[in-house]
Amino acid sequence: MHQLTYGDIKAATDRIAGRIRRVALAQVDPGAVRTAHRDPLGEREVTPCEVWLAMEFMQHTGSFKARSAQNFIQAHRDANTLPDAGVTIASGGNAGLACAWAAQQQGVTATVFLPTTAPAVKVAKLRGYGAEVRLVGSEYAEALAACEEFAAATGALASHAYDHPLIAAGAGTLLEEIHAQIPGLDTIVVAVGGGGLFTGVATAAQHHGIRTVAVEPENCRALNAAIEVGRVVDVTVDSIAADSLGARRTSTMALTAAQQDGVQSLLVPDSEIVLARRALWDHRRVAVEHGAATALAALTSPDRHVADRDLPTRPAAASRSYRPGSGEKVCVVLCGANTDVTTLVQTQN
Repeated sequence: MHQLTYGDIKAATDRIAGRIRRVALAQVDPGAVRTAHRDPLGEREVTPCEVWLAMEFMQHTGSFKARSAQNFIQAHRDANTLPDAGVTIASGGNAGLACAWAAQQQGVTATVFLPTTAPAVKVAKLRGYGAEVRLVGSEYAEALAACEEFAAATGALASHAYDHPLIAAGAGTLLEEIHAQIPGLDTIVVAVGGGGLFTGVATAAQHHGIRTVAVEPENCRALNAAIEVGRVVDVTVDSIAADSLGARRTSTMALTAAQQDGVQSLLVPDSEIVLARRALWDHRRVAVEHGAATALAALTSPDRHVADRDLPTRPAAASRSYRPGSGEKVCVVLCGANTDVTTLVQTQN
């Protein structure tokens, strides 16, 4: 298995330059995120933390995955390895959207496999990009198996939602842009599904000496479970954020990235994800996916840890929150917004 390097991310940055939108950043109101009090005696003044939101949901196709798809297809275009049968991918939605968009940009046919649980808004957008959509099974793994069969039968180039070095490297270009805009950034907070975004971001972050906080829903914890046992394992998927973070297993690349210094893995409950998503709507009129709100939930969740009795599959306690230190500069990635906004508006009252 290829271990992602910073050189891969630099190559991706050059390859997709001018083909994606530069990420916009917005600073959170001072005091909105509580700073950890690490000096109980009060002998040193605690400086408020500085928190930024990376508005990556404004990217082409509504998520960071446009970076990955552009890098994947452009690399094959450069190598003259794009087959006549086009590209194919299995996706919970966002990766398929990105693949279809990038393929359309390159004049390439895209066939996208999704589980039947994929949100209708994503299916409609896929067809709008000219992709052939095939709905198979109730989970991502079933759609993936069908995609692999299709690729073997037709010769189509198989992309992947997260487990490919070109996909992860493309996602890592996001951290390069954030780092250039926030001098002295200490910490990047990112939601994890299969691990493509995490792998790219964590690899670039390590190069720059930046801490990475990987956040998953309690019941979509593929990376967290792999870290625990030291190998990739299958997990049960059951979360309000499963449409974008519902991978049954993470990648070996993601596990390798998670085992490096400066990485912290957190789990947050669905209830806090819902509250974080609602807060973004109430205070900024930003409508993101539950998957994107998962990252913010790490900063807004109450200070408490998950006891063994709360999560019987976990042999050790897991934090539900991240409290920045005095004066710490933190950036939270809001990675996607392909969501049904009526779920926010209807419950407004």
